[in-house]
Amino acid sequence: MNQNNIDKKQKGKGKKIKYRSLFTCSFFLFTYLLTVPPLGSIAEAQAQSLSASAQKGFAFLKKGFINDAIAAFQQALKTQPQSSQVRLGLAIAYRKAGRIPEAWTAYQQVLALDSNNQLALKAVGLLATYRPEWNLKGIEALTTLLELNPNDSEGRGSRALLYSYQGRLSESLADYQIVLNNNPTPKAVVDAAQTYSYSGDFPKALELFNRYRSTGKAITEYAAVAYGRTLRETGNTGGAVQVLEAQLQRSNKLDEIGFETRKELAVAYLANQQQAQALAVLDVLQGRPDAILPLARSLNEIRKYTNNPTLTQQVFNLYRQALQTDPNPSPKLLREVADVFSGFPEGRQTALQLYRRVALEFPNDQSLVVQQLALENQLGLLGKNDLKQRLTTAIQSTPSDRVQLQQLANALVNIDVPDPEFLPVYQNLLQMGVNVPFLNFRVAQMYVQRQELNGARQALAAYTATRAGAKDLAPQLLAAEIERREGNLEASAQRYQAVIASKPNNSDIIDAALGGLAGIRLQQKRFDEAVTVYDQLIARNPQNFSIQLGRASIAYQAKRISQPEAEAVLNNWLATQPATNTPPELYSLIGALPTDPQKEALYSYLVETDPTSIPLQLRLLQVIAKRNPAQAQARMKQLIARIPNTSDSYQLQAELARSVGDLNLASSTYQNILAQQPDNIDALAALGGIRFEQRRFESAQEIYAQVLAQKPEDKGTRRALAGLNAILDQPLTALAQLEQLQLEAAAEGGNDSDASRQIQQIQTDFLLRRGFQPPWEDYQRRNRN
Repeated sequence: MNQNNIDKKQKGKGKKIKYRSLFTCSFFLFTYLLTVPPLGSIAEAQAQSLSASAQKGFAFLKKGFINDAIAAFQQALKTQPQSSQVRLGLAIAYRKAGRIPEAWTAYQQVLALDSNNQLALKAVGLLATYRPEWNLKGIEALTTLLELNPNDSEGRGSRALLYSYQGRLSESLADYQIVLNNNPTPKAVVDAAQTYSYSGDFPKALELFNRYRSTGKAITEYAAVAYGRTLRETGNTGGAVQVLEAQLQRSNKLDEIGFETRKELAVAYLANQQQAQALAVLDVLQGRPDAILPLARSLNEIRKYTNNPTLTQQVFNLYRQALQTDPNPSPKLLREVADVFSGFPEGRQTALQLYRRVALEFPNDQSLVVQQLALENQLGLLGKNDLKQRLTTAIQSTPSDRVQLQQLANALVNIDVPDPEFLPVYQNLLQMGVNVPFLNFRVAQMYVQRQELNGARQALAAYTATRAGAKDLAPQLLAAEIERREGNLEASAQRYQAVIASKPNNSDIIDAALGGLAGIRLQQKRFDEAVTVYDQLIARNPQNFSIQLGRASIAYQAKRISQPEAEAVLNNWLATQPATNTPPELYSLIGALPTDPQKEALYSYLVETDPTSIPLQLRLLQVIAKRNPAQAQARMKQLIARIPNTSDSYQLQAELARSVGDLNLASSTYQNILAQQPDNIDALAALGGIRFEQRRFESAQEIYAQVLAQKPEDKGTRRALAGLNAILDQPLTALAQLEQLQLEAAAEGGNDSDASRQIQQIQTDFLLRRGFQPPWEDYQRRNRN
């Protein structure tokens, strides 16, 4: 099959196609055309009145005197320029002489006189495999031939081949399916095998390669390259190395087939744990202008397998060079470069521009639309809610074509944490048999968002059962999140720590594990540990402003920075970033800061962007409640009505009720939680806070005592209990409790500002009771300082 390669990107990447030189099919073309009895097909020509020169030409053809035949036909055309038969004879003679450009032109002239000449149509279809610029003419000719003779299996196979050269794999496979069902030639079988391989259907490709081998024929040249790829993709890496090494020995030249063989062999070596050989086989390609793309593809595969960051810039440079040296790059090349660049933060802007260029030529390609949406979201140009709306429009229908279906699946896996609303779409793609294992991971993420944790575990298991999933650490991160949601915080933390300790080459995995661990420590109220973890993240990503937001959120909650300092980080973000850039860290920081009525517009915008953010919903409700309690109550009821009525959602309902001052509803909801989950300390502590707000101080004191009996180190509860003691006129007890908190904070190298503030308030109350005024409250003395 005359095709260079169609690289299948792993974890949701798309296909890239480049076609090799078409002159290598000349042997097949001549063999085929020599089986066509030209003189038999000239019966009609002989029955007509032909000049003596034309008759000589056909006689010379019959005897094999090709040059004499050409001269005779050329002479005949001087007197019969409109004779399609004479021009057909000349075209056949040119073809037999190996003068392919002249033959191509002569056959075109035949069709200009006789558009339905089947011999000329078939010949044009075959000659079209010689040059890429002839492909479309060949497809047109063979389409006409098949309209005249739908049962011409050889013509259909030739059109399938040309479709594959053009990257029109759907149409190619449609033709091959017909050919394969009608006693195909071995050549048609091996050509079809390559197309199935490049389309990503490796099981079918392997079946066809084995079918071809059963005829006793050897798989060589470009077919061997595709066969090696198929063996690797179906798990036989040793067999892939063997096949490709044999092909390299057969064609150990620095030509296109040599480039492609080395590229595929390098990937096979990697899959077979032979990294040194993978790099060594590519050495001869370095610095060769004609090997830019094969080298770029090979090094990119090595980079993905080894996560070697030193190769990233080299891959970037090679692909940029490929674009710069091609004045009119094909859509296939543009898409290939975009697929690669989209995997790197520094390349995403360029990738988006390239996808947009390709989309101009293919406006109805759903996968191109989805790729653009994914990048716009990652670049902060498209908010979560807008992403959801536009994605809904983009995938309203699922393509029936298998190749388009595969491309759509490859694009959809690039949507980070897709909205659960799209779960049926992803599940449908998996049921239709697309070869994109990472779709299972996305399904698991959506199940987690829906709090359907058993479904999430099943989807994760389906992913880890694949070859790609078995070596991917991302499932460990999602499994840790599932444990967190189940309340197994320490188990979740240990899983994150295990991922970090394994020292993976993938920096994204390490960053995600550190971020997850910081979140666990924050939830455990081990703030100092959370800050320490975030400091590691900052050190690893000093230019990542989203991480700085997250660090500020945790540092503020850990009392490491003041509210003005946290506000400064937030304000800097809002001043320097586009409004559409709303990472989770932004929600975290704003949710940690006190409710601010001046931020109502910001709260509204963020809630509209991501309605699932409960902290921001709470902030917005609190602001609305201050100016319009009735409106806040109505909004609260709407939000609660949308929450599934499960035990896991009761605490959320209680928080929403509390945010609008509906303490009775909040209290009854927390009591319902405790009736079902007596050991739920968080719900018990929250009920203590409700009792405090209801000014039922003795009840609050009892509840806080119960909390401390189970969590004696909970500093928040200890501060609250000290405050209650002060309210209950036990200031000395309160001071002792707060001073102990200060000592503990100092021992840890920090300062408990809340405890200090409470101590100062209690001491002030003491002085006021005794008739003294502290100097910091004397207006005149303060003005003199």
